[in-house]
Amino acid sequence: MFVEKNAGGPHAIFSGILWTAWGKGARVGLQFAVMVMLARLMTPQDFGMIGAAMIVIGFSDIFVNVGLGPAIIQRRELEPRHLYTAFSVSLALSIVIAAAIWMLSPLIARFFDHPGIEVVIQVLTLVFPIRGLGLVAEALAQREMNFRLLSNTTLVSMIGGYIIVGVAMAALGFGVWALVAATLVTAVLRTLILNFHFPPKGFVPDSEAFRELAYFGGGYTLARIANYGALQVDYLVVGHWLGLTALGFYGRAYQLMSVPASTFGQVLDDVLFPSMAKIQDDTQRLGAIYLRGVSLIALVMIPISVVGFILAPEIVRAVLGWKWTATVLPFQILIVGLLMRTSYKMSDSLTRATGEVYRRAWRQVIYAALVFAGALGGSYWGIAGVATGVLAAVTINFVLMAQMSLKLVGETWGTFLGAHTNALLLAAHAGLITYLCVTILRKMEISSYTTLAITGAVLALFALLVLRFAADRFLGTNGIWMLNFLKSYGRSKIASAVTVKAGETPA
Repeated sequence: MFVEKNAGGPHAIFSGILWTAWGKGARVGLQFAVMVMLARLMTPQDFGMIGAAMIVIGFSDIFVNVGLGPAIIQRRELEPRHLYTAFSVSLALSIVIAAAIWMLSPLIARFFDHPGIEVVIQVLTLVFPIRGLGLVAEALAQREMNFRLLSNTTLVSMIGGYIIVGVAMAALGFGVWALVAATLVTAVLRTLILNFHFPPKGFVPDSEAFRELAYFGGGYTLARIANYGALQVDYLVVGHWLGLTALGFYGRAYQLMSVPASTFGQVLDDVLFPSMAKIQDDTQRLGAIYLRGVSLIALVMIPISVVGFILAPEIVRAVLGWKWTATVLPFQILIVGLLMRTSYKMSDSLTRATGEVYRRAWRQVIYAALVFAGALGGSYWGIAGVATGVLAAVTINFVLMAQMSLKLVGETWGTFLGAHTNALLLAAHAGLITYLCVTILRKMEISSYTTLAITGAVLALFALLVLRFAADRFLGTNGIWMLNFLKSYGRSKIASAVTVKAGETPA
């Protein structure tokens, strides 16, 4: 029998959140730095090519494990035969899928009306067997809540892949191939590190073990297919109907918008899924975690959304440069939906932890269909129209997922809406401060970098004043709980470190 190393208590969860935040924050920070550098070394069409290729690669990657990795995390009782089966099946599927995409690459290139993308896709298919070799190791690291390993692995692999290889090749004029090489090197490093810590111990599949994993994995895969479609179908619409240059602009707007969502929402999802799975039969505790998570997400995302909308021109010019001005309007539209994009990840964690993957799946199918309809209809008005259609679909999905989550934990819409009131108050004040600062600085024709720096300093001062004098009013019960928990956790870690340093054994 596979033995758990962590019980998933509050301190384990919070420690996991901190380590995952470090990993995701470092990853997003590196991606951000790479984007800033590459935006000045590559063209919008280069980004459009890699964006189109990664749509195909990302979708096909879903079928490499058919949900076996998450099934390993969610399963109550895990035996070695489950691990052997997941490893062998995922490796076999990865090879088959790589061969299939290689053969289909000419058709894919014709769909995007760009012959040069064919060889890019063919080379990127190498990523499938690489990731297939590391699937079980990554799932075991998550199941054991070893987020320190996962976070540091992410950091090391991205530095090697994107900073050392990607940026260097782009500076030497390799164009789109810089990103292709960066993707492959990152995948190789990640798989090597994870398999060093969780080496495969068996390769013989077991039919009964596969059936036991496949029920959860099947529902998970259906939902992931639909969710991936929802997240990528707008890229397909833009790339096919508006062209790869338009896709380059739209893709940068989307990536800028997704920075906070990727950092915060994914951190919670990575930690809370295995944590909730350990208490999946305790509805009361699940409900408390869900509402607290929703409230904390709102406290972060709603103010960021408001401030980002106002500062959009300065953010785009400072990060990407003047040639990317066309991304400003779609970025503003997309960032309005930041809360919805992040908050529904709480619902994802909850439904997967409780095994309700099929109820999640049909909602994701509706979501994908709405994104396609919204993007296609909006394409008549360019990439801003696509962004508007996608925002409408995101909003509807947010409501559907929240409704399912509230039903699972026995809570009401009243408590759900109440979890957002403090965040709205905080965002209103932050937005007003930002608007006044930006209006004054724009009239003075201050540079984008200086405008961002001054406005950021004023907002930081506002945040300090809130924490010192008005935390109850602006942060609410859940925000205060997080602050107190952070202080308590920090004190306990400091005390433990001091004890160890003094030569004592911590309790």
